[in-house]
Amino acid sequence: MAKIKIKNLNHGRETYAVYYGDRYVLKRPLPNMGYEAKSKWLEKQHKTQAAINMIRDVQNPVYNVPEMVFINDEEFQILEERAMGYPLTCDLYRRLSRRQQYEIINSIGAFLVDMNELQPIQNTISHKIASELKFQRLNNFIDNKMSKFFNINDVRQIAKIRDKIGTFEYNTFPAWSHCDLNTGNVLYDPETSKISFIDFAEANYRFVYRDIFAALQIELDICKQVYEVYTKLHNKQIYPMPSMKNDKLREIMMYRIMVVWLKRFIKASDDLRLNPRDDKSIRNNMEKVAFMREQIANCQLLQRKISK
Repeated sequence: MAKIKIKNLNHGRETYAVYYGDRYVLKRPLPNMGYEAKSKWLEKQHKTQAAINMIRDVQNPVYNVPEMVFINDEEFQILEERAMGYPLTCDLYRRLSRRQQYEIINSIGAFLVDMNELQPIQNTISHKIASELKFQRLNNFIDNKMSKFFNINDVRQIAKIRDKIGTFEYNTFPAWSHCDLNTGNVLYDPETSKISFIDFAEANYRFVYRDIFAALQIELDICKQVYEVYTKLHNKQIYPMPSMKNDKLREIMMYRIMVVWLKRFIKASDDLRLNPRDDKSIRNNMEKVAFMREQIANCQLLQRKISK
């Protein structure tokens, strides 16, 4: 009998994983977790399996969702089908042919529609987008700390963005969503042209535009194209979706994209040190400030594009 090859994978915040042969990944909670933490980990895996099974039951051939084969409650183990390919980063996407890029856009749009229509669409409500940010933390940084690292023009620009996004509201509806679409959770295999969606641990009801204008589409700069595919495929009898030419929709898209950038801005601000004690801390401050300036510039450029 041939020996099964096992290869270690990098562990995450809660999970340790190994390749189990060529087709599967075996996962366990980290060894240092206590019984209560492991039990919560197990509960999350059952929730994830239920979400995966729902979307797999759609059986849409244009994308792949790897199966969670089994959960061993007694041993705190799960066995998952391995998603083949590479994380769908901007660098990978740009190297692909136009046809491959088109297939990816179509697959993402189809996946989003299928996810949103898995569960009943809920009633339209007014949503204040600032509620998705650690807004008080952003306020405190701009008002009390930012001037120590940035020039006055940078402070004024981010303050303007803060003030606009702080009051923005729009009508939307909760729909079943993946909730964590980023380049690490979408894999693409150039050899088979297959796109795989993974990590459904956060799947839940969220506002419909959140997944449509998610970090993945922003990184690949395909928000408009994915939205156009979505509006062609969704069930118009269940819920309406405005045209991309609609001014309100363009405004929603702008602020949804800004939310992603501002989350990164806030996270980076937490790592700044007022009194760096060594060269490493000084370099870290410089890198974080440069990164945060990129987020400000992104927001300004997007505002100019949308206003045209």
